[in-house]
This record gives sequence, C-alpha cells and structure tokens, in this order.
Amino acid sequence: MNFAFWIEALVAALILAGSVFALIGSIGLWKLPDFFMRLHGPTKATTLGVGALVIGSLLYFSTRGAGLSLHELLITIFLFLTAPVSANLLAKAALHQELKRSKKTKGKVWPQ
Repeated sequence: MNFAFWIEALVAALILAGSVFALIGSIGLWKLPDFFMRLHGPTKATTLGVGALVIGSLLYFSTRGAGLSLHELLITIFLFLTAPVSANLLAKAALHQELKRSKKTKGKVWPQ
C-alpha cells in the first residue's frame, strides 16, 4: 500500500469523526433543556467536529497541491481560539441576565 492510500484513509477518518461530532453537537443544541446546557453543544462537540473537518481538508489539499495549505490552518486556529472566548462571554451575559435554569443544571449561583 502506498502513501496516498494512507493519507486518503486519514482524511476519510477525520471527515467521518468531524461529521459525527458536529452532528452530536447540533443535536445537543436542539435537545438540551436550558441555555447553559445548550451552550455545551456548539462550544465543545461542534467545535471539535468542525476542527476535524478543517484539518482533514488541510491534509488533503496540502498533499494534492503545491505545499502546506495555510488557509485551513488559520481557520482552525481562529476557531479554537474564538469558540471558548465567545462561550465564556455568552455564559457571563446569561448569568448577568439571570436566565432561568433547568433543575438538572448544576452549578453555584453566584451572589450579585
């Protein structure tokens, strides 16, 4: 078996894993009962899923093209830096607005 087969197998595995994680994150966003639980879907599973898809794309186009594809690398870095920051800001805003929580949501409510 040659090098191209293993690259294609790795790309296929990354695309499959990324798709599964993105699907699980999207279902979590849809099904979870309150804002604080729903925040986990897009910030954890979906970010990992999209990251795997973009890394698979980076690997594929880097081996097919004229060299390392920096566009996908920059997208991945931007995604992994901005998703946690935006989730933190959304959670702080929700705490400030005192959004209702489900009884299943755990965590201490901080005094104002």
